[in-house]
Amino acid sequence: MFGNLYPDPNDGTRMNLIAWGQLQYALSAVLLLVGLYGMLVQTNFVRKLMAMNVMQVGVIVLFVSLAVRTGGTPPIEIEHQAAQTDVVYANPLPHALMLTAIVVSVSTTGVALALLIRIHRRFDTVDEAELLDRLRE
Repeated sequence: MFGNLYPDPNDGTRMNLIAWGQLQYALSAVLLLVGLYGMLVQTNFVRKLMAMNVMQVGVIVLFVSLAVRTGGTPPIEIEHQAAQTDVVYANPLPHALMLTAIVVSVSTTGVALALLIRIHRRFDTVDEAELLDRLRE
């Protein structure tokens, strides 16, 4: 995962902390951690919802980056290429599943925002602590 921390000073390369091919995994981890932090720390429900969306984007980036194949071609059979046996095909299933996850994420966000609008109209707040205090009264 990490690049060479102690390169040869005579070969002209610079020290890389992380290899460029692994950057998407680090981005995914950062997005997951930022979303988790927002879910745990924030008391405003709208901010919690946006943090949940950030976590979902982190998961989607992780799955799409895991599905990428270097030199992979789309899995479409062409008659004159059927004789080639060393063709590397990309798996379309993870990408299709992540498209479905994006649709589910958008619809979940829409329903959650509609519920938050109803909560705000009824209790005049979307803050978790204030809402719990008003529900106890």
